Amino acid sequence: MKKFIEEFKKFALKGNMIDLAVGMIIGSAFTGIVSSLVDDIFMPVLSLFTGKIDFNNLCIVLGEGEGAAMIKYGSFITQVINFLAIAFVVFIFIKQLNKLQELGKKKEEAAPTEKECPYCMSKISIKATKCPHCTSDLSA
Repeated sequence: MKKFIEEFKKFALKGNMIDLAVGMIIGSAFTGIVSSLVDDIFMPVLSLFTGKIDFNNLCIVLGEGEGAAMIKYGSFITQVINFLAIAFVVFIFIKQLNKLQELGKKKEEAAPTEKECPYCMSKISIKATKCPHCTSDLSA
C-alpha cells in the first residue's frame, strides 16, 4: 500500500499533471467568459435576425400539466453556439501560438559556418582568407 501511495504521489506531482490542472482551471473560467459572450452578445444579435426569438425558451412539451416533460431544443442550440464560439477562439489562439513558435525557430537557425571556395568549389570555413585546398587568396 505504501508503494502505491508513493507511486500516486509521484504521478500527481509531475509537472505535466500540474500543467493539466492549471489548464483545466483556466478552461473552466474561459467557459464562463464564452458562455457570457454567447448569452449576452451573440444570442440577442441573432434574435434580431430571427424575429426576437429567445432560443433558451424554445421547447417541445410532451404531455400536459405542470410536470410535463419537455425537450429543450432551444437550450441545445445555445450550447451548440457556445461550443462553436469556444472552438473558434481556441483555433485562433492555437494558430497564433504556432506562428510565434515558427518565428522562434527561424531566429534559432544558425548562421552558416562554411562557404564554398570560388576557385576549387571546396567547402571551407566561413572565416578562411586562403583556401586550404587550392591555396587561392579569398580576401577579396
